[in-house]
Amino acid sequence: INQEKKFAFVEFRTVEETSNAMALDGIMFEGVSVRVRRPNDYNPAMAATLGPSTPSASLNLQAIGLGQAAGPLPAGPGQDGPDRIFVGGLPYYLAEDKIRELLGQFGAIRSFDLVRDRETGNSKGYGFAVYEDPMVVDAACQSLNGISMGGDKVLTVRRATQTTQPKPDTDSVIAQAQQQVALSMALQQSAMAMAAKGMTPVSGGAPMPGMPSIPGMPSMEPPTRIVVLTDVVDVNELADDEIYTEIVEDMEDECKKYGDVASLKIPREAPGLGKVFVEYSAIEGAMAAKTALNGRKFSGKAVKAQHMPEEKYAAGDFDEF
Repeated sequence: INQEKKFAFVEFRTVEETSNAMALDGIMFEGVSVRVRRPNDYNPAMAATLGPSTPSASLNLQAIGLGQAAGPLPAGPGQDGPDRIFVGGLPYYLAEDKIRELLGQFGAIRSFDLVRDRETGNSKGYGFAVYEDPMVVDAACQSLNGISMGGDKVLTVRRATQTTQPKPDTDSVIAQAQQQVALSMALQQSAMAMAAKGMTPVSGGAPMPGMPSIPGMPSMEPPTRIVVLTDVVDVNELADDEIYTEIVEDMEDECKKYGDVASLKIPREAPGLGKVFVEYSAIEGAMAAKTALNGRKFSGKAVKAQHMPEEKYAAGDFDEF
């Protein structure tokens, strides 16, 4: 709590509770309008994989003083049923008619309620809609959910009765990584056998005959226990010791989801400035992390994950990365 500047950081028990707390933005407390915001380093794309990023549609906002604008839609056929949809991640400046136009691409809109701040009347970034034809609801949700709205806004569109979002299947990611390891090892053994017979191994990313092709993995790329992550941290934040420590802890927590982490390095100067070097105890963990993290969005940038020779990591040779 910063008494002087009158703000505080609050950590909740779950992702769901944190997102629900965003509904408190704009309430009056002791005569002052409370502002609730995400921290500056909040990554909506990454957060969306952990749970809901917007308040639950089942919250009784009137009970905590948010007023009628934040309440449910007026009574009507389907408006409190399974066909009512929640639309979140809307830019605050986006006009209601533009939102209706976006949703209307899939069918006529029976009603749309943009939730607004009680005091200012400004959009709170989410709302609820009902289509005339319930048959278009699933198509609209599947097509619109996850669309980037510019900046750090990612659209969340789902049935209002769906209170949770599926979490990433870590087991399937690890299983895919294990398949990639087995494939890579088989390719290497085939290449060595061909070389021993004086034959030229297949190259250029083409798979060996009979071998399946796995997107995102060059057929002859040797996996290692080291994964290098690029564009995953803000270089400007590394100078502050306290923030640097938090970044290291956060990255360790994230990387441990895919396997046992033996060590992790984030250089604060060249070579390797701003990159994250992760050493896993087993190749399977490294492959799982590379599969899961490559292409993830961080502050509008796509994370690049690649392997690094273990001997170079041990020697601290980060020049090529």
